[in-house]
Amino acid sequence: MAVYKDNATGTWRVLYRFTNWKGERKQTQKRGFATKREAQAWEHEAMLKQGAKLDMTFDSFFEVYETDKKQRVKQSTWESKGHVVRTKILPYFGNRKITEIEAKDVIAWQNELLAYRDKRGKGYSSDYLKTIHAQLTAIFNHAVNFYNLPYNPARRAGTIGTEIQKEMDFWTKDEYLKFAEAMMDKPRSYYAFEMLYWCRIRSGELLALTPADFDFKKQTVTISKTFHRSKGKDIITSPKTVKSNRIVKMPPFLCEELQEYIHLLYDIKPTERLFTVTKSYLIHEMDRGAKQAGVKRIRVHDIRHSHVSLLINMGFSVLAIGSRVGHEAEKITYRYAHLFPTVQTEMAEKLEMERMIKGDANGKGV
Repeated sequence: MAVYKDNATGTWRVLYRFTNWKGERKQTQKRGFATKREAQAWEHEAMLKQGAKLDMTFDSFFEVYETDKKQRVKQSTWESKGHVVRTKILPYFGNRKITEIEAKDVIAWQNELLAYRDKRGKGYSSDYLKTIHAQLTAIFNHAVNFYNLPYNPARRAGTIGTEIQKEMDFWTKDEYLKFAEAMMDKPRSYYAFEMLYWCRIRSGELLALTPADFDFKKQTVTISKTFHRSKGKDIITSPKTVKSNRIVKMPPFLCEELQEYIHLLYDIKPTERLFTVTKSYLIHEMDRGAKQAGVKRIRVHDIRHSHVSLLINMGFSVLAIGSRVGHEAEKITYRYAHLFPTVQTEMAEKLEMERMIKGDANGKGV
């Protein structure tokens, strides 16, 4: 590396030469440093990162962590993680050398988070505190697992907050039908919510659907992608999980409705999005329709719960429901156990019968 002064601007720049992981010689530079000291400090940090030496600041190691991890998660997931780190972690630990951060420093940081209050006197939720701490723990874990940091101070300090199971709310079939009737004044909204309710797909999956995803002869829709907006750009990626890739069987009436909707769009191409709206549009329409229909307000995501509730009431098994909605059977059982009101009673009755059978058998053998 070398540090130079740009006489034209009066600022300093660093010329950085290095060998990448392929063994290729590369060169880059960083301009705009106000002083030579700042340029040299950046040069020192860059050398440490290139050599994977932990004698660097937490801020510099986060850049290493970002390079290592960013391409392994969805962009929307990384944006969420990155926001938490940049707003809640780097302001506190950014300038500290990562090897010098101890458990007591993490505890002091935790206490600041716990003491925070906004203008209304409200602190961070317990769930959010757990999320923030999990991000710090993940960064230190990466340093321990791959860069020989002796131990994870965040893990040693212990977590804060608890993960609170989100309250599950849902509509009955009658409530949904009232809502759907209120949506009929806007065909796009009506058909969008029909897909959400009767197929139990995620809103991002809905917004990524194209005509090519439907096979009306087989009465199916293929879920293979999801949509989100990031910094004003429309982004299509693979679904949330591997199991989320699935083919959903549609009821005949819904096939007819979607064919009607596609015809309304005139010359739409097979790979063009059917619902060119955003998640905020769906939320707005949800509010409008619920108020107009006189039904309770639930989240767009809760329509998924409403679909599962309907299938449970129709008597379908956990395995069958899990296959349709893209979840493991165990997860369906855990999340929706309270919607199986007769299961515990049936278990108790069968256990009673089993006990009596065995008792009779033993009695005959005496």
